[in-house]
Amino acid sequence: MQMAALPVVIPLIVAAFLAGAGDFLHRRALDVIALATSASVLGICIDLLSLSRRAPIVYWLGGWQPSPQSHFPVGICFAIDPFGAGLAALVSLLVLAAFTFSWSYFESIKSLYHALMLAFLAAMCGLCLTGDLFNLFVWFELMTAAGVALCGYKSEESQSLQGALNFAVTNTIAAFLSLAGIALLYAETGSLNMAEVGSTLATSSPGTPFLAVAFLFVVAGFLVKSACFPFHFWLADAHAVAPTPVCILFSGVMVELGLYAVARIYWVIFAGSPQQLHHGVRTIFMIMGALTALLGALFCYGQRHLKRLLAFSTMSHLGLMLLGFALLAPAALGGTAIYLLGHGLIKASLFIGAGILLHRFGSVDEYDIGRTGRHAIPIGLMMILGAWGLAGLPPFATYFGEDQMERIAAAQHLGWYPPIFIVVEAMTAAAVLRFTGRVFFDLGHARSNVTSGAPHIHMKVETHGKHSRVPAFMWIPMALLLVGAMLVAFPLRHPAEHYARQFQNPKIYGSAVLQITQSQAAAGPKLHDENPDESPSTFWSRIAVLLAMLGVASLGLFTRSRVASLPKVLAIAASAPLRFLRPLQSGRVGDYVAWFAFGIAAYGAAMLLLLR
Repeated sequence: MQMAALPVVIPLIVAAFLAGAGDFLHRRALDVIALATSASVLGICIDLLSLSRRAPIVYWLGGWQPSPQSHFPVGICFAIDPFGAGLAALVSLLVLAAFTFSWSYFESIKSLYHALMLAFLAAMCGLCLTGDLFNLFVWFELMTAAGVALCGYKSEESQSLQGALNFAVTNTIAAFLSLAGIALLYAETGSLNMAEVGSTLATSSPGTPFLAVAFLFVVAGFLVKSACFPFHFWLADAHAVAPTPVCILFSGVMVELGLYAVARIYWVIFAGSPQQLHHGVRTIFMIMGALTALLGALFCYGQRHLKRLLAFSTMSHLGLMLLGFALLAPAALGGTAIYLLGHGLIKASLFIGAGILLHRFGSVDEYDIGRTGRHAIPIGLMMILGAWGLAGLPPFATYFGEDQMERIAAAQHLGWYPPIFIVVEAMTAAAVLRFTGRVFFDLGHARSNVTSGAPHIHMKVETHGKHSRVPAFMWIPMALLLVGAMLVAFPLRHPAEHYARQFQNPKIYGSAVLQITQSQAAAGPKLHDENPDESPSTFWSRIAVLLAMLGVASLGLFTRSRVASLPKVLAIAASAPLRFLRPLQSGRVGDYVAWFAFGIAAYGAAMLLLLR
């Protein structure tokens, strides 16, 4: 299967060509080459998705496959299953959307932008497809390097450099910790192939405390990349200063890749570990998911800068996905995958909307734009549709994914799951509704108690000149992504659980990679039983989200009314936690590194305590 390596090889070769010869090419030639490259990678990833449905596709780079006698892997492999190929297809789709949006967005741009975006594409695809633990780290580092360069692309601005620096330092320190975890596993197993490492740990376990420490070290970098609390501080700073097409990738798929990597490492390498470790991972991830979701929602609702608002929304919804993963059930993991796809498409669409506002009005500040947003009502309507999707309402994929997660949570007697989903989705969707109501429809008052104290960020306009219209290359991708978020769940609702069972079964993965019988492969953990038929319908929870979303959005718009004193009191009460939390988002990289060290120590100590 020679085409398995093409999603990485093609963009890297084209990126190298553009870096060397791009200065001699016309701007439109650069755009066409970039669009053709991302479109071809999308087609290949879709083909790999189709071919991997029956069994994982394994491709050994250089032909270094295990010998039939020893089965010990010496070479580096790509192990492609529907989850990995599907996520790579989402990556290439969003890169294609970003390049399409860039066609009319930047009046002048150099070939370095296209080369970095293609390198970013190659790194993300490589992370989705690799079956080698050290290669996972290599793709993580390439993704970080390209992401930092893209984040600081407007290097003439001090804010841009600060956001890129925060991104670089926190992710690099996390990567060193991941490398230390990889070294621990290599010293114990003598291999870097994920299937071989998992098989060795299952047959000769070094002890649960060692496995717990190794797991936390290895996934540390990916927890930072996925912006889990308290590793999330870089996220809003990077989104606020990065060019809009880059934000499409940051929120649409890069953050989700961190969660995918954690899930891949857990199920392939640590699946055969003692049940105590699985109990500890389940508890820690439930705590981490709940804190990430709730704090992200609070931060999101208190923002006036649209990019930062959407960045904290991404953090919040990632917490919900982490809660779905923590259920450790195939149906829940399938629902999480559907939710991830829907959220990625919706968030990319909303960031395109932010780019359109910056293109038309030179700002994405809720109060700076004022009434001028009335000249772009269709964009406002599409953003309202995006808010509807963030609320997990039908017909968006987020609704179907959440439905599966809530049903499994109810079957496992976790009654606190639905209230968290309701609060988080209502607050993040209400924040977008409040922004669109004030900017596009001139609703509410000039200032809100909820957003008082939110930082005002002066952004240098990414485009030049006056723009009286929105080019088709901008609004068409926004509309198509929203349509895709509605339609993607229908062909995946039933096969998603089947693919999740394959993903969670290390026997299938090990037999494909190591070419051994399934009985010799690592045995997986006992999956949590579930009976979705016994759980209640999510109909009433969706009604609650809809009412809460409208109520919280109105709270942010009309809190200065002299007549309605109750909303005013509620808004003051809601802003109290924000006054305490905002200083934590200081923008100082030293503070963020301290929080990272605290988070790793706290989660490690909690997991070791749970293992006693």
